[in-house]
Amino acid sequence: MSQGSSAPAVGTLRPVTEQASLPTVPDLNDPATDPFEVARGAAAVIAEKTGAERHDVALVLGSGWGQAGDLIGETLATIENADVPGFAKAAVEGHSGTMRSVAVGDTGRRALVFGTRTHFYEGRGVRAVVHAVRTAAAAGCRTIVLTNGCGGLNPQWGPGTTVLIRDHINLTAHSPLEGATFIDCTNLYSQRLRDVARSVDPSLDEGVYVQFRGPHYETPAEVRMAKIIGGDLVGMSTTLEAIAARQSGMEVLGISLVTNLAAGISEQPLSHAEVIEAGQAAAGRCGRLLADIVADIVAAV
Repeated sequence: MSQGSSAPAVGTLRPVTEQASLPTVPDLNDPATDPFEVARGAAAVIAEKTGAERHDVALVLGSGWGQAGDLIGETLATIENADVPGFAKAAVEGHSGTMRSVAVGDTGRRALVFGTRTHFYEGRGVRAVVHAVRTAAAAGCRTIVLTNGCGGLNPQWGPGTTVLIRDHINLTAHSPLEGATFIDCTNLYSQRLRDVARSVDPSLDEGVYVQFRGPHYETPAEVRMAKIIGGDLVGMSTTLEAIAARQSGMEVLGISLVTNLAAGISEQPLSHAEVIEAGQAAAGRCGRLLADIVADIVAAV
């Protein structure tokens, strides 16, 4: 932006590079800090930088889902994660280190699209893992769509298969809830939203997602254990975010992209390059699917 030029009007594309005067917020990593206060501070920065007082639906884009933000509607503002309190640059190859304010078609509603997530294995703590979810809630979002790339336990779900998350098993041995905070996780993944997704694509199957800590891939024995206890999909994200979303009163839709068959299901060794390749191959189809689902979610509100 040149010196002396006026700020762009709300509703115009505005990549955010200027450093405005931002509210002072506490350190998210300080045990004495209220993480919800940090989320409110982050939401205030997002509102200032996007020109939108509130957003309506949030999306966290995992491997293979990156094109959804382009297909939902016009991007009205793009913000570097590092410019928002509590967020950091993307730590995983294939993820975008920005968040975007996107118009949902011509509905007048806005989607807050996170191009990356903080994974538990990064060692930044559970608060950092769920900070985007709490920030989205503070920004006004009542619905969140959590996506991921994962390993499949069902041999019929080859790479490129999209699967709705019906339930999850959290094997991280951690929770985003602190103290005597008791949250009911029955129907954590909304049946209503899964029905909306199936109205877009009736062929969508569903399953139980199992989160391991990572960053190493699961052993064949661990995959067999996951299957025995009821799992259909394995990965390194999502469950902690979903719990935090429930605590914040958000309705949750979870969708996985099977990027590879899990260890022991396939004879091939696992690699992150395979995950990226499968995600890129499915990106257009997954992006269109998610964009259509978001449009129907907003229309049903």
